[in-house]
Amino acid sequence: MFELKVKTHFAGAHQLTMVGHKCENLHGHNWQVEVCVTGKELNSAGVLADFGDIKRAVRQVVDKELDHQFLNELDAFNGQQPTSERIAVYIAQKVQALLGESLDTSLTVSRVMAWESEDACATYIPD
Repeated sequence: MFELKVKTHFAGAHQLTMVGHKCENLHGHNWQVEVCVTGKELNSAGVLADFGDIKRAVRQVVDKELDHQFLNELDAFNGQQPTSERIAVYIAQKVQALLGESLDTSLTVSRVMAWESEDACATYIPD
């Protein structure tokens, strides 16, 4: 099994209803996002996939859908709180769909890490 990881970032704001917690106030983060994909077979060039293809899929989700947005207002979260955990799930699902559409390999998103600060991260590992 091989695993590739790409990183990107986005700026976004959210507001979380956590009784008595400062996150109830509208606030933002400069999220760092790490997306890992796995696969079993290397192609004829000896690589699992081109990093550029994976980066394009991740950026299509992050840059076009999440960057500089008030996340609470996005349809992506269907009225649920846009926590770091849910952001990681959303990115994983969208990137997996894009990879399935655009790449010939059988890549699987194996984990997504959404860092809301340098010392706080939510990781989603799909089943």
